[in-house]
Amino acid sequence: MPKKYPLLIAERVSNGMKVAVVIPNWNGADMIVECLRSLADQMYEHTVVVVDNGSVDNSVALIEQNFPDAVLLKNPVNLGFAGGVNTGIRHALGHDFDAVALLNNDAIADKDWLGSLVRNLESYPEVGIATCKLMSMDKSHIDSTGDIYTTWGIPYPRGRNEEASTQYDDLPWVFGASGGASLYRLAMLREIGLFDEDFFAYYEDVDISFRAQLAGWKVRYEPKAEVYHATSTTGSRVKGFFTYQTIKNYPFIFWKNVPIKLFPTILPRFLLAYSIFTLKGLLTPRRTWPTIKGLFVTTALLPRKLVQRHSIQKNRKVSVEYVRSILTWDLPPNAHKLRSLRSFWQRLLGKH
Repeated sequence: MPKKYPLLIAERVSNGMKVAVVIPNWNGADMIVECLRSLADQMYEHTVVVVDNGSVDNSVALIEQNFPDAVLLKNPVNLGFAGGVNTGIRHALGHDFDAVALLNNDAIADKDWLGSLVRNLESYPEVGIATCKLMSMDKSHIDSTGDIYTTWGIPYPRGRNEEASTQYDDLPWVFGASGGASLYRLAMLREIGLFDEDFFAYYEDVDISFRAQLAGWKVRYEPKAEVYHATSTTGSRVKGFFTYQTIKNYPFIFWKNVPIKLFPTILPRFLLAYSIFTLKGLLTPRRTWPTIKGLFVTTALLPRKLVQRHSIQKNRKVSVEYVRSILTWDLPPNAHKLRSLRSFWQRLLGKH
């Protein structure tokens, strides 16, 4: 008989917020069991909601056999990360939950991960999203301590690939949260809407964090909440997937969320960075078609993004100066070509 892992244990804290943990799954039979085992060990009471995105492996059977207390929602096709988690969030919205945590199926949560995030929302009513210390599976390196959005229109995870340390522990206020292991207040989601399903996967968490900030909600990093993650396990299975999603999604974030008064600062930088990334994709044989496809789709969906932009900016509750203050005025650490180009330009202008 397979061992069954109960999702409610007597020792759990069972007061305060009613929380659902949503795990999107697509052919994750080799990962999902360990992920759900870590949720079975959580000290904060919760309901597990697994959203299967049309898997064709045996992951659904594994969940049904080993985790009978989990709510299992089955999408007939793969709706991506955004569509998958939205399925779970809609379930939570319809069942009187206060918050929903998202967890990747290739991640393992420390036993106080959820409780630490809940305490953030309970302690700070202005916080709409609480995010955690996301580390490599061997705990040696940082995967994310929150998301950054730069004045070049390029997002990146704070601390990515740095050696594990406490250097960000005293910097709790961040621009955005990693969708792979964060807690979202449902009152906030009712106000700003769910994840944008046009993103499908990658950067939809940056978009929803930006929308939250524009609506006056804050994002807070909790270093005591730890999750261990096998980075890009799902995305790496599909050839050209990351290139296509990046080319498609970068402009979505910009056109929807950047206030027009910041266009003179950000738009020229963004166009330069995006053009370089696109040119590199076009000139790399294995990336050529994903790049062309990404350009076509992002252009085709631009009118929809501009309609969404109108609603987002119309309902903005924070000043442009506040938005300016939460941006990072530098390039991502791994943007080596852009850094070299910037240094060359500064030398031409006689700047040091």
